[in-house]
Amino acid sequence: MWQSGDAYEAFMGRWSRRLAEAFVRQLDVPPSRRWLDVGCGTGALTAAVLAAADPAEVAGVDPSEGFLAAARERVPDPRASFTLADARELPFPDDRFDVVASGLVLNFVPDPATAAAEIKRVTAPGGRAVAYVWDLAHGMELLRHFWDAAAKTDPAAADLHEGRRYPLCRPEPFGRLWTEAGLTAVTVDELTIPTPFANFDDYWQPFLGRQGPGPAYLATLPESHRDRIRDLLRTHLPTNPDGSIPLTARAWVVSGTA
Repeated sequence: MWQSGDAYEAFMGRWSRRLAEAFVRQLDVPPSRRWLDVGCGTGALTAAVLAAADPAEVAGVDPSEGFLAAARERVPDPRASFTLADARELPFPDDRFDVVASGLVLNFVPDPATAAAEIKRVTAPGGRAVAYVWDLAHGMELLRHFWDAAAKTDPAAADLHEGRRYPLCRPEPFGRLWTEAGLTAVTVDELTIPTPFANFDDYWQPFLGRQGPGPAYLATLPESHRDRIRDLLRTHLPTNPDGSIPLTARAWVVSGTA
């Protein structure tokens, strides 16, 4: 499900980059800090840190070799390094980084509590541990509309809805994850970005790339069933007179101090 960097970029990468840029600006971290990007994917957050935070270094880790290959190609800055690793077992000594960040990944980690403990472990005393996830239940509109349409054509799809499958993507459990990891001064805020689509094909085609829970589910269906979901979405998505689709995406951001 998470192997093709190019397919991910078409589906979610364009929005994860926009979110990462807003996230780094909001953090306002001083320059020359040591950063770790946990679950770096194709390098959206690493690139945003390099562009806006003037870090001393950014180390990225991810369990997908396909994503890491895309990150190395897209982020050639010598201050960036990319390593194959799992969030639950970070290959770094204690207190190694001034800022440890994780973008759009912790809900996919089988044991997020272990990942949170690892994030705290490698954060230097007084350093910041921060993460963000999409509000999959309500505020991530492009996915919510898809799953609503899928459930109308297939009642079993309701249980696959990402808002239901990933309860971590809500403020209370997200904040609790950080508190129970031993971080202090924990806060949870929201961050919303526009996710406009030029037309319906711009919205629909990336769902055919098999990257992510929605596209992976869609790939299991016969063509006639996929067409029913497509046609339902075409009639239900908010659409401007010029055919563009004005959606927004909200993420929850948790922050704490080591």
